[in-house]
Amino acid sequence: MDIHNLISMANRIGQFFESFSDRTEALEGISNHIRKFWEPRMRQQLLAQLDEPAGEGLRPIVAEAMRAHRDQLV
Repeated sequence: MDIHNLISMANRIGQFFESFSDRTEALEGISNHIRKFWEPRMRQQLLAQLDEPAGEGLRPIVAEAMRAHRDQLV
């Protein structure tokens, strides 16, 4: 799948969860959604992008969620 499309989808998920007042709940919500609804190779592509300098294109909350819950997304 195109990495730009994955980034866009992840950022839309992050945009929804940014409105949560509880940051921990928001980070868990993002990673849980990606884990439950994305197939493994989609998650792998996004994790690879996260390892690029500054996680090019990802909203900060998405990058933080993925780093915090990386072991659940592999």
